[in-house]
Amino acid sequence: MTASPVARTRLLAATTFALAALALTACQNGEGVRDEGPSTAASSASPRHAAAPAAALCSGSRTRTTATAVSRPANRLLLRLTNTGTANCALTGYPRARFGEESSAVQPAEETRPRTALTLSPGQSAYAGVVLSSADGSAAHARTARTLTLTLPAGPAAHPPLPARGVHVDDAMTVTYWLSSGEAALMY
Repeated sequence: MTASPVARTRLLAATTFALAALALTACQNGEGVRDEGPSTAASSASPRHAAAPAAALCSGSRTRTTATAVSRPANRLLLRLTNTGTANCALTGYPRARFGEESSAVQPAEETRPRTALTLSPGQSAYAGVVLSSADGSAAHARTARTLTLTLPAGPAAHPPLPARGVHVDDAMTVTYWLSSGEAALMY
């Protein structure tokens, strides 16, 4: 004897309800999911957001930094930090950049703050964009800077070389937070 379609539908609904109740009971905290950490199948092509639980902070002794003047957008510098170590490192915040003999660091553009820190695998890079001066030249204290000092989350400061002629800076300078692509860093 075969069950009618209505009886089969009721049996399927009752079974589904019982399995759902069993799954919720087994979790005990009622949330139903547990964070197992980052997937081992994560792409290594770009930095991951959210620092791995054991990842050390990126250090000046295990990174290489460069500063590149770009033609577009105008008055911009692209900073690149590459993990040269043998383990992942966490990169938080923004680069504490000081040009020339300045005593204070360039202020961050808060609207560029990512939701989470970056984790760089060996060989991977993060980027920050620096607006060097106002577009119309209206900001105060215009000057030419020939040196750059970057204070990193840990370890010694970095001193990436600037173009030989220096860079024009003024009080309109801002820097982005560390981001996963150069394009994003220059869009600000």
